[in-house]
Amino acid sequence: MPPPPPNSQPLQQRILALAKTLQFGWFIGHLTLLFCALRYFLSYITFNWNSKWATFSYRTAFVSAAATYGIVVYKNFRAQKRLGGKGGIMQLISEENAQYLLMALVWLISLQIPLAIVPFSVYSIFHVATYTRTNLIPTFQPPVASGTTPDGKATYKQHPISDMISKFVKGYYERSMVLVAILEIAVWFRCVLSAFIFTKGSWILLIIYTVFLRARFSQSAFIQNAFHQLTAAVDAQVNAQGIPPVVKQAWVSVKNYAKIFHDSTDLRKYVGGAAQPPRKAQ
Repeated sequence: MPPPPPNSQPLQQRILALAKTLQFGWFIGHLTLLFCALRYFLSYITFNWNSKWATFSYRTAFVSAAATYGIVVYKNFRAQKRLGGKGGIMQLISEENAQYLLMALVWLISLQIPLAIVPFSVYSIFHVATYTRTNLIPTFQPPVASGTTPDGKATYKQHPISDMISKFVKGYYERSMVLVAILEIAVWFRCVLSAFIFTKGSWILLIIYTVFLRARFSQSAFIQNAFHQLTAAVDAQVNAQGIPPVVKQAWVSVKNYAKIFHDSTDLRKYVGGAAQPPRKAQ
C-alpha cells in the first residue's frame, strides 16, 4: 500500500494527491461494498429482499467487489510484467485476488444468495480499517514527532484512533478469517440446496463455486482447518452407536470421492512446481 502524501504539503494538496491514487479507488470500492451490504441486509431482515433497493444494493455490492479485486489483479499483473514475468492464464487465476474477482462477477449475474455477500464484507471491513489507519488518518492528522531512537532516527506518535484500529485488526483478524472460511463452506451447501430444488442456473453456479472453493482450499489454511473440523464432526456422528451401517458406508464413499476430486484438481499440476505462497486477498 503506497504511503500517504508528504506532511509538508497543505491539507488540500495532500487530499488531492491521495484521491488521485489507484489505491484510493480500491478503498472507495471496499467502502461502497460495506454500505451496500448493510443496506441489503436491512432489507433482508425487514423481509424486503426482493425490493428494487435490495436488488440494487446486492448487485452494486458485487460491482464494488469486482472493481476492488480488479484493481489489485491489474496492479499485480503490471508488477509481474515489469519484472519480466511470463505467467499464463493458469498462473493468473491461481492468484487469490483473481479468484475473488471472478467469483464477484459470477455472483453479480447469478441468483441472489445473501450469505455470499458476507465473506466479501468481512474482508472489506479490514481493508477499510487498514487504509484508514495507514493513509486517511496520516493525511488529515500527520504523526507528531515524539523523540529519537538510539541510532538517531526520529520516532512518531500515532493518532489514538490509529492505535485503536491497529488493536482491532490484530485482535480480530484471525478469528474473522475462521468465520470467512466457515461462511464460504456454508455458501457451497447453500448452492447444493439450490441445485437440488432445480433453481434456474443453480447447477452451473454450483460447478463454478465448487471450483472456486477447491482453489481456496489449496491456498487457505483456514479453509483446510474448517474442512478438517467438519469432517471430524461428521465422523463422530456417523461412528456413534446406533447409526446404521449403510449410513457409515455412504459417508466413507463421500470421503473417498472427495479425495479423488481433491487429487485430480490440484492446481500445482497445471501451474507447475510447488504451490506459490498465496497472496492475501485485498
